[in-house]
This record gives sequence, C-alpha cells and structure tokens, in this order.
Amino acid sequence: MRIHTVSPSESFADAGRSYRASEPGVPLRCCLRKSSADEPVWLFRYSPPFGKGPYAEVGPVFTHVECPDSPALDRLPAELLGSARILRSYDAAGQIHDGEVVEPGSFEQAIGRLLDDPAVDAVQVRSLSHGCFFFAVTRA
Repeated sequence: MRIHTVSPSESFADAGRSYRASEPGVPLRCCLRKSSADEPVWLFRYSPPFGKGPYAEVGPVFTHVECPDSPALDRLPAELLGSARILRSYDAAGQIHDGEVVEPGSFEQAIGRLLDDPAVDAVQVRSLSHGCFFFAVTRA
C-alpha cells in the first residue's frame, strides 16, 4: 500500500488558513501523528484528490507550518488509528464506491479488502466524529 499525506504547502491554497502557535493533540496530516505543545501548525480547508464532482469535499485539516518528520508511506500510522475511523473507497472517476466504519486493530485487513476490489482506486481514512480527512491509501 501507499499512504498519501497532506503537505504543509497545501495551506497556501487557502487564503483563510489559520496559524496556531500551539494546538496540542490535533492530528497532523503531514506526518500522520498528533501535535505536541508549542508546535506551530496551520489549520486550513483541504479537498482530498480522490473525490471528484459531487464527491469533491472540502474540510478542515491541520499540518505543521514546517514539517520536521517524514512518515513511512508504506505502512499505516498507528498513532492516528487508535479510534474507530470511516473508510471510504473511490473509483478511478472519483465516485464513492463503498464505505464502512472500522475499529482499531482491523484497519490493515479492511483497507486490504477494499483495495482488492479492482473497481477501487483509493481509500480515504476519515474521523468518525467529525468526518475530517486524515490520509488516503492506494495500491503500491
């Protein structure tokens, strides 16, 4: 599998982005971990690349202002998968193919099952409580 993150440079596409000098515990989409105290972050509107047309959603995401870490892009980020999440699969045309709620400990299997379907191009991992985009997964 290949993990797709959000670069801090994406924040510059949103003129309404918000600088936060400290926002501890928020999920960072650049390095796929939670923020620590006194780490400057951006909060901005982001549209994940895998939904198109009516499925091209825009929602809030956090990234570092300057990301100090490089996450592994070939394995799931354990720190952001300690709670139930929504998985949404999309086809190559950017249309929703399927969706499900997945509990901790079942992510690898559920994502693998979704990506085993040849009609699925990508899977988005999202917050269960707010629906916010965390990261996307495609085949390696």
